[in-house]
Amino acid sequence: MKFMKLGSKPDFFQTDGDNIRYVATELATDIVVNVGDVKFYLHKFPLLSKSARLQKLVATTNESSDEIHIHDIPGGPAAFEICAKFCYGMMVTLNAYNVVATRCAAEYLEMYETVEKGNLVYKVEVFLNSSIFRSWKDSIIVLQTTRSLLPWSEEVKVVSHCLDSIASKASIDTSKVEWSYTYNLKKLPSSNGNEHWNGVGKQQVVPKDWWVEDLCGLQLDLYKRVINIIKTKGKLSGDVIGEALKAYSTRRLSGFSKGMIQGGDVIKNRSLVETVIHLLPAGSVPCSFLLKLLKAAILLECGEMEKSELISKIGQQLDEATVSDLLIQAPTEEALMYEVDIVQNLIEEFVTLDRRAQTDPSMEAEFQEIRSPRFLSDTSKVKVAKLVDGYLTEVSRDPNLPASKFVRLAEMVSNFSRPTHDGLYRAIDMYLKEHPGISKSERKRICKLMDCRKLSTDACMHAVQNERLPLRVVVQVLFFEQIRASASGGNSTPDLQGSIRALLPGGSHGSSRSTTTNTEEDWDAVPTAEEIKALKGELATLRLGDANRGVGNDRNTNHGATNNSEKVAASKMKGLLMSKKIFSKLWSSKERNGEISSSNTSESPGSTSTNAEETKSTRLRSRRHSVS
Repeated sequence: MKFMKLGSKPDFFQTDGDNIRYVATELATDIVVNVGDVKFYLHKFPLLSKSARLQKLVATTNESSDEIHIHDIPGGPAAFEICAKFCYGMMVTLNAYNVVATRCAAEYLEMYETVEKGNLVYKVEVFLNSSIFRSWKDSIIVLQTTRSLLPWSEEVKVVSHCLDSIASKASIDTSKVEWSYTYNLKKLPSSNGNEHWNGVGKQQVVPKDWWVEDLCGLQLDLYKRVINIIKTKGKLSGDVIGEALKAYSTRRLSGFSKGMIQGGDVIKNRSLVETVIHLLPAGSVPCSFLLKLLKAAILLECGEMEKSELISKIGQQLDEATVSDLLIQAPTEEALMYEVDIVQNLIEEFVTLDRRAQTDPSMEAEFQEIRSPRFLSDTSKVKVAKLVDGYLTEVSRDPNLPASKFVRLAEMVSNFSRPTHDGLYRAIDMYLKEHPGISKSERKRICKLMDCRKLSTDACMHAVQNERLPLRVVVQVLFFEQIRASASGGNSTPDLQGSIRALLPGGSHGSSRSTTTNTEEDWDAVPTAEEIKALKGELATLRLGDANRGVGNDRNTNHGATNNSEKVAASKMKGLLMSKKIFSKLWSSKERNGEISSSNTSESPGSTSTNAEETKSTRLRSRRHSVS
């Protein structure tokens, strides 16, 4: 810490109790100066020779009285005592903790050069400019002391000089940093402590955000001013300023790093969060930090403008978020466990930006300048789609989550092509598990979100055995797995019955709706245990056949095109037979359970089987004709 000694005479100031100060000399005192509740017994000559204000006070005081009162002097009795000792020529020491109070008190007492050369105002200014403002940590200490001395510290321009000094040092090229600083954010490998020095004796690389930790001790109003000046200078990137705001929020808000606010003054905390939001740079700021700010803004009930600003920024880089980041707890009085609507707004912001970028190329270029070139790329869209899948899986555990909200979130990213739908399947399965009482139409709508062709082999194995899925979906999964197995063996897609084709995406259900109504309801119902068993058997057969084809291919690699054509024909025939076999098993199962209505319920019991066969044949023909 820098310091400056003034005067050379010994200190003759004595104390009598808590409220009396006097100069112990042979010459009797002739003036009493009341500063607050402290009385100073002093001599007029040394004081009046350097203070124009005391001259005026003495001149206007009644001749019969030797007391004057100066209750409003900045810095109080301590600052006045330093000024008085300077007038006597006694030794005083100025440092970062008392220099501002001394400067303001000297200004109050009008201790200018016009009164006497080498007066206190001049001496303090020399110390500030030659030492304090050149020191990183002393400048911060001095700036902190200015708050209790307002408005005097502003009027003598100590605050503005401190702010500019700190901002200039923070913006300097790191190769020119030659002073100590505190760096706890990311401990450097070569250091065992908190103090770092880029001097001759301890040379090391200085990180770009070397300054952020030291500024965390500033009060909000001063911190805001420093950051604004740093941003105005334009020499630091947005990510460094973002790191500074993150460090400040973590230090000043208890629990912030865990996504919560623990205790403290709600009004002050709200003001801090709103200020940090306004200070956010246009560049890249970690998405996880923005989401923590959003959680804090919701908890502290910040203004809608601040929350909207955050949502807009988060939406621009939503692909950087994680599922845990998005799990924003809803207030206890709310029905839902999580703030699903907030997350929907975030996704909508991302989708809107994508849509606008596609129609306006200049906008995409603008955002690419702000963020990395991967913004709005296919990779970022896939990341957001997977993020939504994972988020849906977590919020599906909420028993109060409506199916409409689940579907809405999933549909928002339905146009973002992703290589697999396993994540979406997990989310759907979790929702069906936690909401067994939803209607058939809701179950059907949810399952339509998933493309069975994009399920992995493991997901298909699970889906075929999943009793929560509608029978239609189970059959689709099994069929597409058969298609995949055929394709892996180099075979063509098998022909389909119209009845099975009608179950696949884009299939037709025939022109005669009256003959298919009951069957449609059966397909949308969950499968019975017997149907699941039949499907398991078919999947096992399919796996075994695929394995055998693989072995056969290895054994006959030298047999040429003749064997290949035979395999194609055999596989195609087997696929057709398997499709028919699956459908027949499922259908016969439904007939045994009495789930299919006959075309004429008034027939005699003896003709039931005949009528059922006729109805089955009519439906199959109807669907087959509709496909052709």
